[in-house]
Amino acid sequence: MTPAERGLAPGLRYFPDRFDRAAQEVLVAAIRAVVAEAPLFMPRMPKTGKPMSVRMTNCGSLGWVTDKDGGYRYQPTHPETGRPWPAIPDPLLALWDAVSGYDKPPEACLVNFYDPDAKMGLHQDRDENEFAAPVVSVSLGDQCLFRVGGVSRSDPTRSFRLSSGDVFVFGGESRLIFHGVDRIYPGTSTLLKNGGRINLTLRRVNP
Repeated sequence: MTPAERGLAPGLRYFPDRFDRAAQEVLVAAIRAVVAEAPLFMPRMPKTGKPMSVRMTNCGSLGWVTDKDGGYRYQPTHPETGRPWPAIPDPLLALWDAVSGYDKPPEACLVNFYDPDAKMGLHQDRDENEFAAPVVSVSLGDQCLFRVGGVSRSDPTRSFRLSSGDVFVFGGESRLIFHGVDRIYPGTSTLLKNGGRINLTLRRVNP
């Protein structure tokens, strides 16, 4: 167990600086290629249609989407272009093989872009059909205040200031913990030309 992992709930794993600056730049270039093929869109809350504060896209055979009428779901095509999602970049597949402990590849990689004012409320990642596979999360760009709790919304929470290149894994007993992003710290990274934060989450949707 690394020093960064001490005190974490079973199934949570934290890898600070998993990607060095050169590797981060490779990832950003790969994500720019993804966005060129599958443009960022504004996800909307079910029922209300209220826009979320992040913009997003996906890569992989499936992508996570949400809108007023269809709700939270995975689908094989971009909701605006109707085209299949681009492939998951090789460095992310290699990361999955290295840290997931799961014998099948990820089917989806969510690409969330946070501008300086964006947040993500406490939530569970439970739209998948396979909870034996972990969620592997990569931070790129500005730092954020990342909060994790337990499997109940009322459980105590703990916060981490995640930096560019950090990796977090939610698996095992912690696969369905509540987590969220309370704030972005603008100007804490020079990785992205115009600032902001990119969060990449690799997921296996089906058994």
